[in-house]
Amino acid sequence: MRYFIEFSYNGKAYHGWQKQPNAVSVQQVLEHALTTLLRSPIKVMGAGRTDAGVHAAQMYAHFDMEEPFDIDVLVYKINWFLPHDIAVHRIFEVRDKAHARFNALSRTYHYRISNTKNVFTHDFAYKIHLPLDLDKMNEACKILMQYNEFQSFSKSNTDVKTYFCDIKEAYWELKDTELTFVITADRFLRNMVRAIVGTMVNIGLGKLEVDQLHDIIKSKDRSEAGFSVPAQGLFLIHIEYPETILNAI
Repeated sequence: MRYFIEFSYNGKAYHGWQKQPNAVSVQQVLEHALTTLLRSPIKVMGAGRTDAGVHAAQMYAHFDMEEPFDIDVLVYKINWFLPHDIAVHRIFEVRDKAHARFNALSRTYHYRISNTKNVFTHDFAYKIHLPLDLDKMNEACKILMQYNEFQSFSKSNTDVKTYFCDIKEAYWELKDTELTFVITADRFLRNMVRAIVGTMVNIGLGKLEVDQLHDIIKSKDRSEAGFSVPAQGLFLIHIEYPETILNAI
């Protein structure tokens, strides 16, 4: 049987989602917990990869298990077993060929910027003291949505075969002393959101003109885009699936 697991994590202590040698990842910790509690080797496939220090408010992964088990009991036990910075919200049965990564319709990320020193959000937002022009940054979002190829915002030397992404929404909003960039797309390239935010910060600071974003995107050159903002402000917020895959939704 195939199961989906919905969970969240604070990425501060992890070297990203994907399991790798000589570094602790979220995937590694989750697989260890499932393997221990189910007493069977468990491999999980995540809905995507988050970089070191990036957080997830909603993440999905799938795993296979031949023997039946009590789902409610497993959810209870695994939350006691896992460290404090990973929480499992639910586990549910799906179709045999359902895939956490390939069946996802869209993913939504938030990037948070704080313009004041806040001891409670220090690990979850990028602090910028200088004023940012929110109107210009939202003008840049409209330009961003006119394109579908984003090699300029992709990490160099990746193994992707295409740089096409369908951005469904992109905008900035201000709440109290915190700016949040909201972006939804069918897929994201490595480092894409952080590179876009860095470029828009330069626009907001007046270091770039809004119309220059056209040239940056058309260049397909990462060096033409802005800096990559720190990881701690980035959150994977929501992943959408078709109801035919996630029968529980």
